[in-house]
Amino acid sequence: MAEGHSKLTINPAPSKVRVKEEEDDGDSRVGHLHHFRFKLSNAHNNYNITCDRPRTVLEALKTSERYPEYYLDENVVIQLGKEERKIAIATHFPCCLIETGELLVILCESEKVEEAKRQEIPSQSSYITFCIDREGGQNTKTKQLFMSNNIKQFKYLCVYAERGITVEEALKRDGRFMNNLGKFTLSDNADSTSHTEHTQLVDKLHGKEFKICLPRGKRGADSKGLLRSKRAKSRVSEANKENQQANQSASHDSQHSDDKSVAKPISDVVKRRGRSVSGVNIDHAEISSLLRKQFPDLKQWMESRFPGDSYQKALDLRKEDFGKIQQSFSEVHRVRKLLDLGQSVCRVVVGDVCQGTGFILFDNFILTNAHLFKDCVVQDGDKWQVTTDVHAVFNYENPSGRDSYWVKVKKTIIAYNFHASGHELDYAILELDPDTQTAAPQTESEASQTKQKLKLPPGLLKKCGPVPVDGEACIIGHPAGDVKKLDPTCIIEKEKRVEAVDKCVETYKDHVFPLCSVGEVIKNQGIHNILQGGAKVDKVVTYNTFMYHGSSGSPVFDAHGRVFGLHTAGFFCEEIDSSVIEYAHPLIAIFKTFVIQLKKSKNDELLEKVKEEVKNNLYLKEPLKEALESVSDVKPSDPVEPMETS
Repeated sequence: MAEGHSKLTINPAPSKVRVKEEEDDGDSRVGHLHHFRFKLSNAHNNYNITCDRPRTVLEALKTSERYPEYYLDENVVIQLGKEERKIAIATHFPCCLIETGELLVILCESEKVEEAKRQEIPSQSSYITFCIDREGGQNTKTKQLFMSNNIKQFKYLCVYAERGITVEEALKRDGRFMNNLGKFTLSDNADSTSHTEHTQLVDKLHGKEFKICLPRGKRGADSKGLLRSKRAKSRVSEANKENQQANQSASHDSQHSDDKSVAKPISDVVKRRGRSVSGVNIDHAEISSLLRKQFPDLKQWMESRFPGDSYQKALDLRKEDFGKIQQSFSEVHRVRKLLDLGQSVCRVVVGDVCQGTGFILFDNFILTNAHLFKDCVVQDGDKWQVTTDVHAVFNYENPSGRDSYWVKVKKTIIAYNFHASGHELDYAILELDPDTQTAAPQTESEASQTKQKLKLPPGLLKKCGPVPVDGEACIIGHPAGDVKKLDPTCIIEKEKRVEAVDKCVETYKDHVFPLCSVGEVIKNQGIHNILQGGAKVDKVVTYNTFMYHGSSGSPVFDAHGRVFGLHTAGFFCEEIDSSVIEYAHPLIAIFKTFVIQLKKSKNDELLEKVKEEVKNNLYLKEPLKEALESVSDVKPSDPVEPMETS
């Protein structure tokens, strides 16, 4: 199909399925006004929908009284066009892309088929639409590509995306595909030798059909995760059988105790997944009786799990931690200050290898974790070179990415300390090339307005502070390469780390994955090193956060807006899809090793920049002096340039 053609026609001969042209605004007298039809899959009649404003297809459908209220959004599948099981669109598909008079057929499955997402639909947008074949391409025969197999009843899944986002972002936002497809490509159905990588923009995909292909020998949908999922499903299936047997036993006992007919067990109602239960006659007396019978066992279990008053103590501890966070981060001036500081935080895109987070340290230099580059660096003498393109993406706060801008990172790494190479710290300092700054891909009219280069945000090194012993903390980063997020949390004191880990592990006591195995997994990762008696107990700062993959390199702030840590890693158990505890390296420790490296390499020019940057920071005065004096060619008696303290 020629580029720029805006109608989607999967099979031009027999099919009349269409997506409305971008330039067509329906009735020009009222702007957005247009109409389409819908019918339920098991019904004969169809009904008209008149839409007068930008919204999702599902929102438009819900304006009709004929749309069943009891349908769960995530269970709904929408067929585009009359042709049976040909094309399915997401519930958040923009209604403006539906051709006037088109027919939508609504189905409701018994399980979730889509991570329903409320998308902001602009009044005017330039969308790309393309189709993904239900049949996978290379290396996908045994792989799970979609969230639900029910979606495979359709030949194609129609995906929409705004110009300027990547293929991977488009599929993730769609909500019907597995989130961990890895380094996949799309092969063109019209030319199977033509492949588009997941990191490429969607702009050239309009109106085409593709198959998802995965790299050889790597399970794009996370084979280990899939295997664990199957094992978990097996365990759940066994548990369901036990529950069914227990329900049958309870029903049998009830029948013996009362000859009258009894209401159906509660589990029968629960099994009506995806259906309305508003019309079900519930025997409240029987439910009350069942709960009373279960109470002694529940009480015994609670007493065994929380002996004495330990439950109240645990509850009080959680309230105390929450209270600390609430006290500091409910104050508007603190939040505003953090948001201002967060402008210096960027998403770090390491070619097609991985993504992380970083922040401007000073001038044009950013700080992030060294482990992001472990697979794409080579040593050249006493220097390290990146072997792939690296970009820093600033202001990525809008899901559309419209306000963000990209800056290329120079190939030579300024400082590279990776613990796998014998270093205790895990950090890298890289230099940005401001001349390579480009705005996120936009429409031509928008691009013409953003030609002027933006000034890089200020560095955070001058805001460096000491590591708090306890209290509040806040992390700002890009978890999973997503938009910038902020997570207030509390520091876990080193004396309380064992207790915190035990509590976290204990929460998975009844998980299908054995509790002992959770402990074994994190033990093998070396968690003992950060606990009491461990080699790194005093060298890291610990806390709990939802920021896992992709947020490595995020700055960690205290309640006063001082940066004290570099968020680095955590002890993660994939089987429970959760982290037990996370940690950061102190920024002051990183600063000292960086100064020592600059002094040893005789990089006086950059060292002077660093000294100028921190001259007003009282917390870095002694660390700077100690670092300079520790280098062999600097005697302790040599004077160190005094710093201003005003």
